[in-house]
Amino acid sequence: MAKKKTIRTIPQQRTPVREQDPAVRVRNFAEVAHAYRIEDALNEAERCLLCPDEPCIKGCPVGIDIPGFIRKITQKDYRGAYDVIAATNLLPAVCGRVCPQETQCEGVCIFGESLEPVAIGRLERFVGDAAIESGWVNIPYIEPNGFHVGIVGSGPAGMACAADMAKAGCDVTVFEAFHQAGGVLKYGIPDFRLPNEVIDAEVANLRKIGVRFECNTLVGRLFTIEQMIDEMGFDAVFIGTGAGYPSMLGIPGDSLNAVLSANELLTRCNLMRARDFPDYDTPMPLGRRVAVIGAGNTAMDAMRVCLRLGAEKVYCVYRRTRAECPARAEEVHHAEEEGIEFHWLTAPVAILDDGKGGVRGMRCIRMELGEPDDSGRRRPVPVPGSEFDFETDQVVYAIGTNANPIIGQTSRLRLNKRGYIETDAALATSMAGVYAG
Repeated sequence: MAKKKTIRTIPQQRTPVREQDPAVRVRNFAEVAHAYRIEDALNEAERCLLCPDEPCIKGCPVGIDIPGFIRKITQKDYRGAYDVIAATNLLPAVCGRVCPQETQCEGVCIFGESLEPVAIGRLERFVGDAAIESGWVNIPYIEPNGFHVGIVGSGPAGMACAADMAKAGCDVTVFEAFHQAGGVLKYGIPDFRLPNEVIDAEVANLRKIGVRFECNTLVGRLFTIEQMIDEMGFDAVFIGTGAGYPSMLGIPGDSLNAVLSANELLTRCNLMRARDFPDYDTPMPLGRRVAVIGAGNTAMDAMRVCLRLGAEKVYCVYRRTRAECPARAEEVHHAEEEGIEFHWLTAPVAILDDGKGGVRGMRCIRMELGEPDDSGRRRPVPVPGSEFDFETDQVVYAIGTNANPIIGQTSRLRLNKRGYIETDAALATSMAGVYAG
């Protein structure tokens, strides 16, 4: 019988991952973090105590049996580990890379303050990558139930719903507005965090269980949600269109030529392959000194993309401090390593015209932190008389997104005050047979 593990007998240090050197990686779009090698995965798996109350499962939004798949890794049964994960999640290579594990499964690991939590995300990626490399796919016996389900959007929500509905026996069609499936995984996340071939492999697995993808199909313009239910024969519809409508600050200069959203920048670079111009006919005009407003994961992606596209200097301009920065700690660390210049407690109040419709700089104001706001973070308050001019020739907004308005404009679905589709606890909308997530 295996000796019972305790917190004193396991490896004390979290197993590190190998990474590209910062000086090298700023000139390419290859993945920054390498996958665990077998010896790394085995060492990290030994750190899991397989505790009986399993808080990590409760912390996982899809309820993966995390101790179960880690146990399989310690037994060197990597296909078995994949089978455990695939029972509830068919996207392990994606989720292992981009899920915010530090606030979910790893955030509730019992190690707490004494040790770093088990690297669950890195172990999931290890298993997901092994599945892609070996061609593993779990195709369960599916008893067709005769129901037709239409899914709007092929991002993470749409793909997760498609997998569950297909396994339940439904005939599933996913409609995607862009020319490739993947949603925000494809247009929003750069290859150095999530390579396109990984997304394509996971989509291919969904096709193998019978999911159909119809790309270049903009629901709300080609046909409506009502038509899907009333005319196209769908028994149910799930809307997973995400929040792809960018926010702008509404300050003077917002409409200048060199001002754009991070969504536009990333979509051009990732999905439309502007990074490979002129091999792909998608130019991406770029300034020498690029200021990105915001400090979330999208802001980090936008800044690091600009470096790789050839910007001389890239700045992060954020109205709070590093402590309130909403991006994952790993992304901030990588950005700092790559030479991003951070300007904390700074907020733009105007973008300055160069006289030719372009940008010559920003007028900013210093901020200080006041009392906590509704988010629990201390509210930034302008410091009177602290305005100053900031040199930049391109501004990228990464300050959040809103609901895409097309579905709301073209259907009778009830929306909430923020423009998002209103649902009940079961994700049912105001229209019979239509759900949203």
